[in-house]
Amino acid sequence: MPGIPAQILILDDDADVAYAAKLLLRRAGQVATLADPAQVPRYLQQNTPDVVLLDFNFTPGRADGAEGLKVLEQLQALPRAPAVIAMTAYADVPLAVAAMKCGACDFITKPWDNARLAAAVDAALARRAAPASTTPAATAALLGNSVAMRELRAAIGIVGPTGANVMVLGENGVGKELVARGIHLASRRAAAGFLAVDMGSLPESMLESELFGHRKGAFTDARSDRPGRFQSASGGTLFLDEIGNLALPAQSKLLTALERREVTPLGADRPQTIDVRIISATNLDEARLYDAQVFRPDLLFRLNTIVIRVPPLRERPGDIPGLLEHYLNLYQSQYGRPERAISPAAFDALCAHAWPGNVRALRHACERAVILAESDLYGIADFGLHTAEPVAAPVTATALKLDALERDAVAASLEQAQGNISHAARLLGISRAALYRKLEKHGL
Repeated sequence: MPGIPAQILILDDDADVAYAAKLLLRRAGQVATLADPAQVPRYLQQNTPDVVLLDFNFTPGRADGAEGLKVLEQLQALPRAPAVIAMTAYADVPLAVAAMKCGACDFITKPWDNARLAAAVDAALARRAAPASTTPAATAALLGNSVAMRELRAAIGIVGPTGANVMVLGENGVGKELVARGIHLASRRAAAGFLAVDMGSLPESMLESELFGHRKGAFTDARSDRPGRFQSASGGTLFLDEIGNLALPAQSKLLTALERREVTPLGADRPQTIDVRIISATNLDEARLYDAQVFRPDLLFRLNTIVIRVPPLRERPGDIPGLLEHYLNLYQSQYGRPERAISPAAFDALCAHAWPGNVRALRHACERAVILAESDLYGIADFGLHTAEPVAAPVTATALKLDALERDAVAASLEQAQGNISHAARLLGISRAALYRKLEKHGL
């Protein structure tokens, strides 16, 4: 952000969680951490935070969230109240929803996905900066001045206020969730919550419980009532990411809920009315999306009242120089590294690169370069690229490239975490077991 850096406060008594979040968010501004709510008044005497990541339970054995809600009340009473993002385990989602009704703007479940947490903070900062900026908050996180990106931002501004269901199409890494958050911020539901669900990661056996909720005793591990994602997002926006990965039987259950505008929790005998706006996203190409053996046409028609296509980076190469400058500046600031220019040869290669992983891959390449560069200029090898790949790169070459990027990401996370496996796993947004498998896979 230009001018004065944003101030971000992380309030969590788990030192590992606070440290991981601080490392992730340093690129967005100055980050402070507190472990005790009693420290908040003194902090506020000297600081005016822009965004606060707030846990809700600090005393061992307490789970009512009263401590966090008290802090939220303090923050809301400030002359310029910060944007508050609740951090909570999934079992505490009802508490997070209650917090949003008291003024929190969003919530993140722990363990979080790094991209989701960063996007939530970026969106909160963009919305906070909107009154003093000519850039609408809804599209501030979507970078690029190409015709395609200007049209995308314009579409968000038009579609957002309508309330219609939207389907966002695009390859992995193009920023589909940023588009969905932009639509939410431009809508009449912006003051309510935005809840993202990775549909591809939901086992079919747990789909109804996760989406529609359950009653105590509905199945063996149902020890208490729990609302589903539809109920938790009530009044706001529900983002169904990777909807194309949903199996056909699960699609049928989702269709029924959307048609009736109600869900019946497992173990309940009465349906509950739902009030959410649905935004969905998929990386399926449209030929497969419109294949009835892959995706139900009746569900598709419910979801794609409006379709927004997010262009891949290779179709807007004119945006690459600006993106390189943006992310290099961010990571140089985050890691305290000196400013460097890109060598002419490397710059030409980066601009000619196909970027099969799109903006996400470019961002990771910039982070790698900032961490590893030793000479006065960034060279092409610093970015993990050795030649400019053609747009239609062979599948095997692309797979090898992605494999190398994964290895670099794992190595970089270990370096940041100083070898601590738990910290490194949190930075990557994966479990310890998954990290151990990747370490073995790459011989690290």
